[in-house]
Amino acid sequence: MIQISNKGKVILAGAGPGDPDLISLKALKYLKIADVVLTDRLVSPVLIEEYARKDAEVIYVGKQCSKGIHTPQKDINELILEFALLGKLVLRLKGGDVSLFSNVLDELNILIEHNISYEIVPGISAAFGAAAYTGIPLTAREYSRGVRFLTLYDLKNVAEMQWKDWATTEDTLVFYMSGQRLNVLSNQLLQKGIDKNKGIAIVQQATTPDQKTVVFKFGELEMQQLPEFEFVPTLLIIGNVVNLHQQFAWFKENNRTESYFDNHKTLLQNAI
Repeated sequence: MIQISNKGKVILAGAGPGDPDLISLKALKYLKIADVVLTDRLVSPVLIEEYARKDAEVIYVGKQCSKGIHTPQKDINELILEFALLGKLVLRLKGGDVSLFSNVLDELNILIEHNISYEIVPGISAAFGAAAYTGIPLTAREYSRGVRFLTLYDLKNVAEMQWKDWATTEDTLVFYMSGQRLNVLSNQLLQKGIDKNKGIAIVQQATTPDQKTVVFKFGELEMQQLPEFEFVPTLLIIGNVVNLHQQFAWFKENNRTESYFDNHKTLLQNAI
């Protein structure tokens, strides 16, 4: 690997949950000047098309395990290192926030190991985007005093006492990367005695024009069928706060069933 004395710099930045207007000014500033952009699948391609330098090298390093789309983290680390050692300003652009359910620790380790300068720029995570665009406050007096960010990615290691705790807590539960496990989750919580007046919101592609929200009370799940898992990202919000959705929802959803990220990425690649 080429080693040069004039090392570059790496920016680890969150691009927000989908709506391109939700990127921070700081992340946008770096997007406009970066030599290299390593972008996740769940970054709005509109951001790349409208704001990345026309001569910037844009490399898609996304993951979608449910469809077998997977860029190994080792490959991403090597790309970050390669371009930084060539003196480039590298923007590692992640969907949502940098520090929540991402592989940022692997990337930080490689940067520290090679003494490469870096910055971390936070982004709006999917939980906050979905909560805002569905009118579901994650905490609210008399509804919930706390919120937990969770995932069922490693379902087999969830202990029985953990299911019981999730079923009985008054905290709002937000599950990332768990759309395919929706039936298991709802059945387990019902078996463990969750209050049947609590709600569950299934929010697909939050903050995008293709956002789709379905809301149930747990008591209704004994008679109604849950929707099929369709699109990434799908976020699950559980708790009393979900019952506020009908009163405060403001974002008009359409009836399209399209993949916002895949469709826009294809359009951008064809334009290039």
